[in-house]
Amino acid sequence: MTVSSISRRTLMKGTALLLASTALARQALAQAAPAGGRLIVAADSEPKNLNPAIVASNGVFFVASKVIEPLAEASFDGKDGLAPRLATSWEGSDDGLSVTFKLRDGVTWHDGKPFTSVDVAFSALNVWKTLQNLGRLVFANLEAVDTPDDYTAIFRFSKPTPFQLIRNALPVVTSVVAKHIFDGTDITTNPANNTLIGTGPFKFAEHKPGEYYRLTRNENYWDKEQPKLDEIVFRVLPDREAAGSALEAEEIQLAAFSAVPLADLDRISKVAGIKVISKGYEALTYQLVVEINHRRKELADLRVRQAIAQAIDKKFVVDTIFLGYAAASTGPVPKNAPQFYTPDVAAYDFNPAAANDILDKAGYKQGADGNRFTLKLRPAPYFNETRQFGDYLRQALAVIGINAEIVNADAAAHQKAVYTDHDFDLAVGPPVFRGDPAISTTILVQSGTPAGVPFSNQGGYVNPELDKIILQASETIDTAARTDLYRKFQQLVVADLPLINVAEWGFITVARDTVLNVSNNPRWAVSNWGDTALQS
Repeated sequence: MTVSSISRRTLMKGTALLLASTALARQALAQAAPAGGRLIVAADSEPKNLNPAIVASNGVFFVASKVIEPLAEASFDGKDGLAPRLATSWEGSDDGLSVTFKLRDGVTWHDGKPFTSVDVAFSALNVWKTLQNLGRLVFANLEAVDTPDDYTAIFRFSKPTPFQLIRNALPVVTSVVAKHIFDGTDITTNPANNTLIGTGPFKFAEHKPGEYYRLTRNENYWDKEQPKLDEIVFRVLPDREAAGSALEAEEIQLAAFSAVPLADLDRISKVAGIKVISKGYEALTYQLVVEINHRRKELADLRVRQAIAQAIDKKFVVDTIFLGYAAASTGPVPKNAPQFYTPDVAAYDFNPAAANDILDKAGYKQGADGNRFTLKLRPAPYFNETRQFGDYLRQALAVIGINAEIVNADAAAHQKAVYTDHDFDLAVGPPVFRGDPAISTTILVQSGTPAGVPFSNQGGYVNPELDKIILQASETIDTAARTDLYRKFQQLVVADLPLINVAEWGFITVARDTVLNVSNNPRWAVSNWGDTALQS
């Protein structure tokens, strides 16, 4: 049965309760959660490649994480912040040259084939290391995966690789795909990238472009108590204004990733039957950054980059664009990553007069029209806030005599222009900090990344000293020494401004109050939703 054959009223039968906010209440609800029902969720995009083993991004994880599982998931109360999934344990060697994973027995792929260590080895060597946007960094020195039995995988590294990094990266970079589906094919074009076959609590059923994705219950899931739901339908609603209206009309039951505009939260929080929740994004800190194309002569000049930094009023951005649901950034590591964060970095206080003075002294004089030069500005289209910041940045730059011409595009065109064609001077980007600087942060400033890798240094910035620190940290297995290197990394980035960090934020989930077990892990929106349920 397809969504289109069901009436709207039937689709919405049996909507939601949101969990209580304490961990104890969450556990109690999980134990008592009824089974069955269809959860309808707002989705604002349709990724071209839905395989999270290749494209490790939240837009992909949002749907695919229910179907394809990682070795471990983030946890509020698990050891080292992790909960087992396809792996039941993991142990690193003292020399940093190996990590041993014990795998879960009794797991089957959705086509009935058994899951074994061979699938993990194939995924690691043929997909994560070679194709994945984030895994190619984490597993850069992975040279072999031994499989002494069906439930043991031993990762062998050619150089010392910090176990801290591997552990922190597990939820993000280790989505396992089936060897028997991908082996012997062109992995990048295999149809299974969009008709997923996994081991997760839900099976991929269908995708009707422009309308919905539909997932159905995996009756043979390894956790016999899950999933609670019969179906999840991701209804495509690219217009974020529509998500709030659909919730109020009970056409959908849940909207994650701030799909309901921040400006509407106060009003919608007062609507009977709707809850607004800020938890569940602790491991998904988004960072608002100004990406800079250093191929442009003016932007290769540190003085110009410093002037741009001083032209930005971060407090205004936080208070007006994010309505207070954000914090001003000090650098490339967010404050909510205390293991690595340092405030001991250079500061660029909002000071347009000083910015103008810098540009005057640097020889960038204003013409008769008041402009010093013109830049092409591409705001990322993914969120209202990135688009709004693009408009703000244009105005802020005008105050210091820089004419910014905004070029808007859809997600695919934007990514191609910035990360493949380098057709930009400035871009507004929302990279994600994923618990460790080596996972998705150093790639923003490290040189040598090939063209076409999204959310990476495509601005042509090269700093041998910074590259040396990044490389050294990638091979430092002593945790204290590695942490110290990343503090130096932050100091260098802020001093030289390869990009400008402006703000950092989490997201908001809005749900009908009959949805159970929401936001009960730090990556909830991109986790498997096995215990998510509907109050009958």
